[in-house]
Amino acid sequence: MRLTADEHTYLRRLARPAPAAPSRPVPANVLRLLDRLGDVPAMVIDAGYDMVAWNRMLVALIGDPAGWAPRRRNRLRRLLDPADTVTGNRLELARRCVADLRAGGRYPADPAVRSLVDDLLAESPEFARLWAEREVVVQRTLTKRTVHPVAGPLELDCEILAVPGHDHRLLVYTAAPGTASEEGLKRLVTA
Repeated sequence: MRLTADEHTYLRRLARPAPAAPSRPVPANVLRLLDRLGDVPAMVIDAGYDMVAWNRMLVALIGDPAGWAPRRRNRLRRLLDPADTVTGNRLELARRCVADLRAGGRYPADPAVRSLVDDLLAESPEFARLWAEREVVVQRTLTKRTVHPVAGPLELDCEILAVPGHDHRLLVYTAAPGTASEEGLKRLVTA
């Protein structure tokens, strides 16, 4: 069939869907790690792309999610929001995240993820188009381009790290050494 490893895993999950993701708190060791990442923005998301924990540098980069409505803390919803004019490659990231959501294989069994998919199908023509493409790719790294009022234009590499034994993933944003983006992040640390 010439499937990629991600597509093969996806098909196996469809044959035997995983049970709904248990609602578990972010492990204490992951929260400590977030605190230790003082000079890089980082967050933890769940299987449905909801932000469930973040560090001070992420607050400096995007604002404080603690004050946002729960729907606004969903990373996929934000990427699909046409009002987001800050993320320069918003639609590319949305495409990759939709492929990742499908690759997670949780849609048939997880009520929260199913609800997210149903809502986005009804609300977002862009999501409906991307979902219909049926692309399956687990995202492990992304590049985000944005413009920050203090840091200026930023190109940040995002490493997506699975938290073993959980449906959480740690997202860590870094800039290439010696770039204007690295200098911009340094300005956020001191701001």
